[in-house]
This record gives sequence, structure tokens and C-alpha cells, in this order.
Amino acid sequence: MVILRLQSRTTGPRSTLRTVCVIALLWALAIVNAWGETARDASPQRSAVVLSLDGIVGPATADYLIRGLAAAREQNAALVVLRIDTPGGLDTSMRDIIRAILASPVPVISYVSPNGSRAASAGTYILYASHIAAMAPATNLGAATPISIGGGFPRPADKEPGPTDKPGDKQAPERADGNPRTAAPKDASEAKAINDAVAYIRSLAALRGRNADWAEQAVRSAASLSAGEARAQKVIDLIADDIPDLLDQVDGRTVRVGNSETVLHSKGLRLDHREPDWRTRALSVITNPNLALLLLMVGVYGLIFEFMSPGSLYPGVIGSICLLVGLYALSALPLTYAGLALALLGAVLMVAEIFTPSVGILGIGGAISFVLGSLLLIDTDSPAFEVSLPFIAGVAIVSLGMTFLIGRLALRSRRAPIVSGAEALIGQRIRVLSWQGEQGHVSAAGERWRAVGPTGLAPGDTVVIAAVQGVTLHVRADTSPPAPAAPPRR
Repeated sequence: MVILRLQSRTTGPRSTLRTVCVIALLWALAIVNAWGETARDASPQRSAVVLSLDGIVGPATADYLIRGLAAAREQNAALVVLRIDTPGGLDTSMRDIIRAILASPVPVISYVSPNGSRAASAGTYILYASHIAAMAPATNLGAATPISIGGGFPRPADKEPGPTDKPGDKQAPERADGNPRTAAPKDASEAKAINDAVAYIRSLAALRGRNADWAEQAVRSAASLSAGEARAQKVIDLIADDIPDLLDQVDGRTVRVGNSETVLHSKGLRLDHREPDWRTRALSVITNPNLALLLLMVGVYGLIFEFMSPGSLYPGVIGSICLLVGLYALSALPLTYAGLALALLGAVLMVAEIFTPSVGILGIGGAISFVLGSLLLIDTDSPAFEVSLPFIAGVAIVSLGMTFLIGRLALRSRRAPIVSGAEALIGQRIRVLSWQGEQGHVSAAGERWRAVGPTGLAPGDTVVIAAVQGVTLHVRADTSPPAPAAPPRR
């Protein structure tokens, strides 16, 4: 149609040739543009996403890394560099990270850096799960024994003293690979946990073709290696000084991603650093078990105060917010519901002691329940995610102190004279307003009362209230001596 329109407007061979040239040029530009778009879309090697695992492995770091891997997949990144410097952390968070790495269509390079960093405990598992494992000089990895098993690292196995040993000496014999043997687990629970961790890390080693025997020793005897030793024992793939050096060394390597082989073309990639955002930082703060437990208590206290004083608003609003944030933080942690129930019961009992003094039984029971619940609250093998004992002790001491203070105030109030109500009228001296026979009216507490009493009383006489029956006062004649007259002023 364009050609027909152009031909209809032009006449002569020169105009026709010019029209054909313009159309050919337009077609050429369209083809070049489409080819460029296709080539750009087909090339997955535009950037390398750099993620950082600094500090303890927990719910916040797991959320950050999982979202980072998803973002790398969406932007079709060439690879992901996971920089590691961690002492370990939660087993549940570690397994979430490893599942995300194994499912990632983008190759993941774990890199222990900078110099002086470590990939201990959970970091070792993550390093084994990655497509390529690398370390910087002066770094180390290992010590992957679950800490909660037996309360520490397993003990070396003992052997009988040899001829040259002194009586009582015990040594740990070495295995054929040079690593020390470990003692047998103390119980079935410890053996179950150790064997589960060993099977998990050996499966990762088999998947990536790394040293499975040393991985087992890292779990059973907390073995550790420096960067050079790890490279020599085929625990890692290479040692790099920095990320550019790392990308140069991995260029041309073939890794298995899913069910296919992928050749890495990493030279000249643009580095896309993705630092933890506000969500990750906020989650890392509120997932501190001590803060989460404190938010939970503030929430419970606020709601109870609001129920006791409807319309206060502030306790209810603040308590609701703190309770929801605390529950969200606890939901991200490996908590035990028995511990949570005991902690909540303890908080409720301690608050109930404030409003209904029970001579200490509610407060003491609440403190005991809160301490037990706090100790059982988090099910973890990482000391960093355990509830602090000083925090638990501080809350328990404050709660007990408040209980004893309330009990003392209640006892003092019981011994104090009554100053309000009908009982406060008994014993008061009042004035007769009118009297006839055995009844009349008196003035008491600024009000006119109906009264019954002895005969012979007259208006203006002073009587003493003996009892209160409904709205009627029982009075008797005042037999106390009159108060001495004040001395005259000079």
C-alpha cells in the first residue's frame, strides 16, 4: 500500500528508484533492530548479582537471600556471587537458603571473603551446596557440628595407653585421612542429630563433586580448614583475591544447573550489588528472641489494661501493635508452642495479680510459668537465637518484686482504718436535727439521715453512730467527756 501511494504521487524512473531505496532502508533498520533485541534477550550474561551473607544465619538473612536469588532469575543475570562471612545460625534458615540455591536456574558462586572471614557451621553447608565454592586468602571454613548436641563439640575418642604412655594418659588416635576419631554419641538423640547432619552434607558434597569425607569430619569432630588446605583437599574449587579475580578464574568453567550443563562466561560482567533493604534490617531486629518476647509481653499487658479500663485507647492500640509484631517475629523463629503457651500464661497471671491480689500465689505462679516458657520458647541449636537468661531473670525478679509490693500494700490497706462506705460512719459523732420518741433525723456526712435510738434526745444533741442498716442509722447517746476549751488568746 505504501508503494502504491508513493507511486501515485511520483512520476518518472528517478522517483521510483528513490522510493524503493527508502523502503529497503526501512526494512534493513527493522531487521537490524529485531536482531539486536533477539541477541540481547538471548544473552544471559549481562550482570553478576552480588549478595552478602554477613553475621548469623537467621530468618532475616534467609528472606534476603531467597529474594535476591529470585531477583537474579527475573533479571536474567549471568550468575550470583554470594559473599559469606558467618559463624553459623539456625538450621531451618540454612536449609531454606540451600533449597533456594539448589532450585536456582542462575549459577551461584559462594565466596568466603574478605580476608579474615569464615564460613563456619551453617556457612559450610551453604558453601557445599553452591555450584562453585571459592575462598579468599586468610579465611577458613568448617566446625559444622550442631552445637546443641551434648552441649558442645564431641570429645575425641579415648584409647588404651601404649607401652610408652604414662599411666592414666589418653590420646585421640587419628583416622587414615589424618583427622581425629570422635567418641560415640552419648545417647540416641545425639546420634540421630549427628547422623542426619552428616547425611545432609555428604549428599551436598556428592551433588557438587566435593570432598565428602572431610565434610563428615566437619560435622562429627568440628574439623576446620584454611583456604589453602581446603583447596588442596578439594573442599573448594579455587582461591581468589577479590570478586573481579573470582570472575576471571571461573570464566569458561562448566557447572551443572538443574539437569543441564552451563558454561560460565564471567569476564567483563557488570556487578550488581544488592544490599539488605529496610525490610531485611527490620526483620533482623524484631527476630531477636528477647525483643520478640518483650513485644509479646507488652502486647498482652496493653490488652489486659484496656479490658480493665475500657476507653483508655492507648494501652489497647499500643498493645495490639506490639502483640502482632511480636507474633510475626516468633512465627519466623523455630518456636515451641508449649513454651509460648507457658510464657503467655505467666504474663496473664502476673497481670492478674496486679488487679486481684491473691497474697502472691498468682504472681509467683506467673513468674514460674513465664521463666519455664521462656526457656522452652525457641527450639534452636544456635546460642545467638536463644532467649537471654539475664533477660528472663530480670523479668522474673521484677514480676516477683511487684507481686510482693502489691501484697504488702494490700496488707497495709487491710489494717488501715476504713475511710469510705457505710462502715466508715460507725463511731462518728453527729448532731440531732429533730427527734420524737425513739426516732428522728440526724446530720451525718453532710446529709440528712433517718435515725433510731434512745428516748429523750433533743435537737442539737450529740450522738454516736452505732450501726448502719440500709438508710437508717442506729445511734446512742454520746457519753464521752467534752473536749477541753481552747485557752484564750492574749
